[in-house]
Amino acid sequence: MPLKLYLAGPEVFLPDARAVLDAKAAMTRAYGFEPICPGDIAIEPAPTRHEFGLKISAVDEGFMNAADGVIANLTPFRGIAADPGTVFELGYMCASGKLVAAYTNVTDSHFARTRAWYGGELTVDENGRQRGPDGHALEDFEMIENLMLHGGVTRRGGHIAIHAATPDRLYHDLTAFEECLKVLAARG
Repeated sequence: MPLKLYLAGPEVFLPDARAVLDAKAAMTRAYGFEPICPGDIAIEPAPTRHEFGLKISAVDEGFMNAADGVIANLTPFRGIAADPGTVFELGYMCASGKLVAAYTNVTDSHFARTRAWYGGELTVDENGRQRGPDGHALEDFEMIENLMLHGGVTRRGGHIAIHAATPDRLYHDLTAFEECLKVLAARG
């Protein structure tokens, strides 16, 4: 029986979500895995949007519980960092002791993206920590994302693929996603 991989990422929010998810699922099957995609669900209506959101959350947690592992798309979404839902899903899978892999389609480190967000206006405090104009310290650990995400994958022996996609293909370029599949398939 093939390993089931939960495909976490912000793709469900794209205008062409179905096409992107279908392409990722087909590629996942081609590498011998069974994909579990958020968005592959039919959820019964609920009396309020809040209750409907709770139903979606419960279904997604059920998907993760049924999966053997995850490939998480950490490409920054709506800001300088990964989609918060994807972050939760990756953390959930790490905490569940499942197989983890992640990728991003940007090559700038978390620090570089944060520095750019501050317009490069950093100061260095008395302890040598770089701080933005608001006084907040920046993480500078040469990691692609927040240290808990990057470190969580790395400490569990997972793979992190980093690819420089063109800006118009940030959520459609599957080069790094495929690299994760190749690494996981090679592990047997």
